[in-house]
Amino acid sequence: MKTKDIVLTGLFIALGLVLPIAFHGIPNAGSIFSPMHIPVLVCGLLMGPVCGGICGLLTPILSSVLTGMPPAPVLPGMAVELTVYGIMTGVLMRTLKMEDSLVKNYIALILAMLCGRIIAGLVTGLILNAGNYSLNAWVTAYFVRGLPGIGIQLVLIPAIVRALQKSGIAR
Repeated sequence: MKTKDIVLTGLFIALGLVLPIAFHGIPNAGSIFSPMHIPVLVCGLLMGPVCGGICGLLTPILSSVLTGMPPAPVLPGMAVELTVYGIMTGVLMRTLKMEDSLVKNYIALILAMLCGRIIAGLVTGLILNAGNYSLNAWVTAYFVRGLPGIGIQLVLIPAIVRALQKSGIAR
């Protein structure tokens, strides 16, 4: 891993700590807008699966320890979800064979978001809250309540990735 990769991954982790604080003044903004997800998804798309996975794992843990967000009961599921996001975006960016980078970004982003939500729902339903978690609760928690955040992510993340690539900051 190059020094630049470590520095950029640290920057994305720091953004994952700061963005939720900026949204904290809005009631339930974390679960609605998912601001911590944005830097993790960008990191995976730009930096690959290792950096993306590290960012996805460390961001919610550090944020919980330093700010109390996410709260302890939510932390394990969120750490799983964000780790999967970081790994999957990186893997998909490396394995999808497409000429159009914008289409590739969208496909990787959407598939990673689905994988992260599915795996986090399985972990929550089968391990963390075994017997107390329904399909309805999963759909509500990971899709319905987060719809504004999903929309924001689909609009902002490809633009951020493209801007960072054009600037030469990231590959």
